[in-house]
Amino acid sequence: MATLKHINSKNADYGAAEQYLLFEHDEFTMKPVLDETGRLIPREDYRLSTLNCGGEDFAVACMRANLRYEKNQRREDVKSHHYIISFDPRDGPDNGLTVDRAQELGEQFCKEHFPGHQALVCTHPDGHNHSGNIHVHIVINSLRIEEVPFLPYMDRPADTKAGCKHRCTDAALRYFKSEVMEMCHREGLYQIDLLNGSKNRVTDREYWAQKKGQAALDKQNAPMIAGGITPRQTKFETNKEKLRQTIREALATATGFDEFSSLLLREGVTVKESRGRLSYLTPDRTKPITARKLGDDFDRAAVLAVLERNAARAAEKAAAIPEYLRHGKTGIQPTKAPQTAPKQDGVQRLVDIEQKMAEGKGKGYEHWAKIHNIKQMAKTLNVYQEYGFTSPEQLEVAFDTAYEEMRQTSGELKTLETKLQGKKELQRQVLAYAKTKPARDGLKAQKSPKAREAYRQAHESDFIIADAAARYFREHGITRLPARKALQDEIEQLVSKKSGLYNTYQEQKQRFKELQTVKRNIDQILRREEPRRRKEQSYER
Repeated sequence: MATLKHINSKNADYGAAEQYLLFEHDEFTMKPVLDETGRLIPREDYRLSTLNCGGEDFAVACMRANLRYEKNQRREDVKSHHYIISFDPRDGPDNGLTVDRAQELGEQFCKEHFPGHQALVCTHPDGHNHSGNIHVHIVINSLRIEEVPFLPYMDRPADTKAGCKHRCTDAALRYFKSEVMEMCHREGLYQIDLLNGSKNRVTDREYWAQKKGQAALDKQNAPMIAGGITPRQTKFETNKEKLRQTIREALATATGFDEFSSLLLREGVTVKESRGRLSYLTPDRTKPITARKLGDDFDRAAVLAVLERNAARAAEKAAAIPEYLRHGKTGIQPTKAPQTAPKQDGVQRLVDIEQKMAEGKGKGYEHWAKIHNIKQMAKTLNVYQEYGFTSPEQLEVAFDTAYEEMRQTSGELKTLETKLQGKKELQRQVLAYAKTKPARDGLKAQKSPKAREAYRQAHESDFIIADAAARYFREHGITRLPARKALQDEIEQLVSKKSGLYNTYQEQKQRFKELQTVKRNIDQILRREEPRRRKEQSYER
């Protein structure tokens, strides 16, 4: 999933930002890495471009603009803003994301959301943790050099004017996150809901504590590994992560809050509830850690939901009476409803060896195909059993159901997308209309028809925009304009809902494809008739 990170800088040396993007830096100290001769080491691969710099170097262009507008001259001034869009490592192999395409997306994002700012856009093919995640750095001068239209994250007239500075407010950051989500959905990339938190909330402080701790542990274990001794601990965990694991272990078995509290207490952790919120106190601390700082899985609502599920599961297990059904010569077998199968490495289609040999394939291909088919038959039967199917007819029903679920979710996505685009167009018109308010107020102040006509001609562009927006409002029956903040909140809710539906659709699509492959293989194994194949082809159309 893509993530968005923001860093502001008070460093007056704009060249330092470019240096960081072009040369290797230590991940802990953030200082440049030098070779044996004391020279900077260039990064192996990157893409770099500048925007709104007028053909000049980024640092020179920024300093020239600061002097022209007499801004960013004080030590405490924020000189630049650094945004980092990190894509999921799986987007490369699974979704075809390349460094060049990521650079294009970064440039487009910068042009749309930071217009009028001098900017550096640089894409790296890998992160400092070597996870293989492509990520884009966007560094902008905090000073705006051109007047720009009202954008959804702006909340005051100065945010659009040349010579004024960019402000990354909480509302602005939420807006940028929603736009990153939309970009990933549009590009077919992996994405989670960035607006409603994550399962684990890892701060920068905790992240770097883990990295430094892991580096120290690896250094400590190196002599033992060299001597052929397996270290007891190879993975470093922060105290917060240990606490998360302790809570999860307690939640895995507890069926009530009292039992949950008792299990934690055995591990030295005290859980407290105050004003509907949970906090956890560990033996090494005097102040408890709130659930909000640990993640979404640890707040009161999430904990109670898990405990209720555990209690219901325990009750069902205690009251369950096995039902049996005779199946002729096969003896007595328990009835088993189809289940959701666990994730597989992936079952593949069986090869029609006779057809391939008729096409001219050789003995080597035939040998490979026989081994391939044996492996895929085993995988097919394994998945067939894990779903709980007892007949091909059950597989047929599950296949049809999976298709209908996927089709229904796809329809909901299209409906939601249409609604979202409508809200965004309304937002665009509202912002455009708001930008013309000074011109409209000025027209009202004119005393005579001649003065009003002259004023309209002098501000013709503003009134063209205002008239177009007013016409849009009339055509859509809008008599009262929505508040900009309320409209943005509504859009963010739709984006979050779309993100959830999108992920559901991807899961359903994966399940459908797996069932489709299993069904085709079963049909081939059983030599099912051709009409079934024609029925299946209708799903593909």
